[in-house]
Amino acid sequence: MAGTDHTKIDLAASLPTGPVIILVEPQLAENVGSVARAMANFALSELRVVRGRAQADGEKARVFAAGAHHVIDAAKHFERVEDALADLTLVIATTARERGQAKPVDAPEAAAVRMVAETAGGGRAGVMFGRERTGLENDEISLSHRVVTFPVNPAYASLNLAQAVLLVGYEWFKAATGGAPAFEMPTKSPAATHEEISALFAHVEGELDDGGFFRAPDKRASMVRNIRNMIHRMEPSLQDVRTLHGMVAALSNGRPGPEGRGRTYLKPLKDVEEG
Repeated sequence: MAGTDHTKIDLAASLPTGPVIILVEPQLAENVGSVARAMANFALSELRVVRGRAQADGEKARVFAAGAHHVIDAAKHFERVEDALADLTLVIATTARERGQAKPVDAPEAAAVRMVAETAGGGRAGVMFGRERTGLENDEISLSHRVVTFPVNPAYASLNLAQAVLLVGYEWFKAATGGAPAFEMPTKSPAATHEEISALFAHVEGELDDGGFFRAPDKRASMVRNIRNMIHRMEPSLQDVRTLHGMVAALSNGRPGPEGRGRTYLKPLKDVEEG
């Protein structure tokens, strides 16, 4: 599977304890499996299922878990919502609509920060998700401390179960890790020095002069500044500078072509002035 690499370090062991994911009466094994995969994406591992018609350990759930079998294998089953929540100190219920209950409402990002803080203080947090078609019942929501709802198009407010878990997991993972990207652009060459960039300017401007690029003497200074600023915006590495030297040299020398002309590609541009 693309993006799945078991040779890489699993961050789950180095992160704060994540929230428990509680599914109330899930109907489809495919959704339970997809929830497990979404949990694994963001280092969540504790899944609880309440009166699930779809059992987490079913073969179809394992297929849709797409490798997140550790979540499936460790899933716990309960007959009562109260039992699934019993050891938690912060329970957040998900809902797509206002239920008329006087209960604090968080956006996913704020809920994630709250869960990280709860864990840091020695508590346990959990997020409760309802049935695919009808969501959580009002009595179930009344068991929670807070509600989380997602900023979505109100005309299509309901989310697929795994999508909702994915959004919660994503926000929690950001809050727990500081939101740093999984990888950054590799640096294979040191940054070019001012002297090296100045040499590139001299090379480029000299060849453009020879090629007749600066046809209007009164505009030459502004065009040169624009070219220099364009190169500076690139923040070129030493390898970039060397490559640009080679490109300019190849273009200025040209290829003989069918008529034996040099500077085949170096043509003055009418519209290149200050940008």
